[in-house]
Amino acid sequence: MTNVSPGRLYGASLGPGDPGLITRRSWALLQRPDIYWTYPIRRKGADSYALQIALNAGLTLPADHSPLIFPMTHDTEILAAYWLRAAEAVLIRLHAGQDVLFLVEGDASTYSTFGHLARTVRALHAGIAIETMPGVPSFTAAAARLAMPLADTDETVAIIPASYGIAMIERLLNDFDTLVLLKVKPLLDDILDLLERRGLLTHAALIEKAGSPEERIERDLLKLRGQKVNYLSLLLVRNPDRQRGEMLRGCRKKSSLSTTETP
Repeated sequence: MTNVSPGRLYGASLGPGDPGLITRRSWALLQRPDIYWTYPIRRKGADSYALQIALNAGLTLPADHSPLIFPMTHDTEILAAYWLRAAEAVLIRLHAGQDVLFLVEGDASTYSTFGHLARTVRALHAGIAIETMPGVPSFTAAAARLAMPLADTDETVAIIPASYGIAMIERLLNDFDTLVLLKVKPLLDDILDLLERRGLLTHAALIEKAGSPEERIERDLLKLRGQKVNYLSLLLVRNPDRQRGEMLRGCRKKSSLSTTETP
């Protein structure tokens, strides 16, 4: 009986939708004929956006592949059960000595299902080699497509899911020059009300599926009231009139209500 060295698990970042944004490293892995493809889907029989990016790049789905289900829910028990099933399916291939490629839209280190898969695989078998390929996240692609810089000189940037709520978004607008709001679909009208009240509608834009053939850009945000937007949409908000502290050696001084000097 021969001992087989386990394969390596790769998280292949494919960018937000434009096949031209696939990195050379991920592209090289996609070309390998001996590697096993896996990709996330929300439910059985559903399409995979990550897989579609690869297919739009002219790649052919290899005969050896399988979808992994990562449902859209916040129930941690349900999620943990699906993460475990996905990890066990991947480990079968890895223990057989085959390298496994997990396709990831955007960047595999940023709000990605790959993090859950990698942690679960490592928990089941600590010796498995796992490698993450960095990629272009949706918000940098969106900033480029919208010609809206994320940050200039010493400006600050916050990137959050909009589900943190309006109160949190308003607080962040006081402290950051650029706000990237992900997954805005459930709170879109409330966010528009906030931006209108703060006078920021003309400094914001929405983009869906940045760089993909289905990309949608909307700068007249009031047109979006009452509309449904895609899950893969974000708002980029610039805050040009934010009050800032005094500069100190290239950084902003922290403001405080009072200071006490000790002689």
